[in-house]
Amino acid sequence: MLFSELGLKAEIQRAVAEQGYDTPTPIQQQAIPAVLAGHDLMATAQTGTGKTAGFTLPILHRLAGVANDRLTRIAKTPRVLVLTPTRELAIQVEESVRTYGKHLPINSLAVFGGVGINPQIANLRRGVDILVATPGRLLDHVQQKTVDLSAIEIFVLDEADRMLDMGFIRDIRKIIALLPKQRQNLLFSATFSPEIRELAAGLLNQPVSVDVAPRNTAAETVTQKVIETDRERKKELLCHLFQTHGWHQVLVFARTKHGADALARTLDKAGIKAAAIHGDKSQGARTRVLSEFKEGKLVALVATDIAARGIDIDALPYVINYELPNVPEDYVHRIGRTGRAGMVGEAISLVCHDERAQLKDIEKLIKRTLDRVAIEGFEQSAVAKPRPPQPPRGPRRDDSRARAGNGQRGAGKPSVHPSGKRHR
Repeated sequence: MLFSELGLKAEIQRAVAEQGYDTPTPIQQQAIPAVLAGHDLMATAQTGTGKTAGFTLPILHRLAGVANDRLTRIAKTPRVLVLTPTRELAIQVEESVRTYGKHLPINSLAVFGGVGINPQIANLRRGVDILVATPGRLLDHVQQKTVDLSAIEIFVLDEADRMLDMGFIRDIRKIIALLPKQRQNLLFSATFSPEIRELAAGLLNQPVSVDVAPRNTAAETVTQKVIETDRERKKELLCHLFQTHGWHQVLVFARTKHGADALARTLDKAGIKAAAIHGDKSQGARTRVLSEFKEGKLVALVATDIAARGIDIDALPYVINYELPNVPEDYVHRIGRTGRAGMVGEAISLVCHDERAQLKDIEKLIKRTLDRVAIEGFEQSAVAKPRPPQPPRGPRRDDSRARAGNGQRGAGKPSVHPSGKRHR
């Protein structure tokens, strides 16, 4: 199937062709006709499947198809609301809208925390057709009466599973209550837990279901392996792997913000140009670091789980789990950063004695035993050394959850390619 067979407006087909692509991904082949027909949609789609274009393309078509004067001017009140869990995913979606709507008189805006609210207010006052937002910042605008959601025709809830993981369910319900009763609803999620299904039941009206990947499965194009070593040898081993393999553009996952910073410093001292990205970094710093990584100025990007949400690098070859995540599903999200849209990739996990339980849970989730690889000189000891005493800690700021209500989530500059890849 070609994009030209999906019935999209010529202006949209032209924009897609200008990106150098003519074949839709499986999620696009199924989702676009359903959205064009006006159906509600419940879609299971993981990162790298092209889901963003799967809803932005038909939404642009539907807005452009309204025969009234709203196409000759920008709407004063938004007609489409896309809710995303992270600020960089909001940027990604809004860039997709601008890329594919470049030949249409349709305006879009992304609003999220971590930046000043006043420029967003000014843009909202000028008028916007498609509003992309994180929940916390959108509710800030609602409270200040700087946004009017009474004319929303299409509502998209993107990465609903991550929304719930980050504690946004109350915010989501508040926002839904502000929308018109008559509207089209599109829900996208990598997994469908009972909680997601409960949310979907109250949101969607006779939805079309689209499932392009089995639940909690990693891309078949990603080679996965485990290197077992001691906790104390991990940093040395990671530097050894960089130096002996000649790696470039490697995304490394750490469990905490402090750990990400420390690991980036270690790599840098070893001559491996690296930087960390996490929720405590300013929006400007995160955007700058990600840009340097994409341009090849950084060899390694060390990220926490939340910060990596939305990172989309064309042909990213390696993902390294320096530490395993506490939540098994996050492993699938992590390694989904590579092997995107049919590209090959490799995911390597450095596992110590303390992480055997997490590894077992991951293997249970993905229904496979990961290959173990031994690196000479870094073999795992028979018995783990006791952990060093930890200093007293204040109230826990869990890196696996964002601070509710401030809209400051995630990281990553978007891709605009319908299949999830950036055209070069």
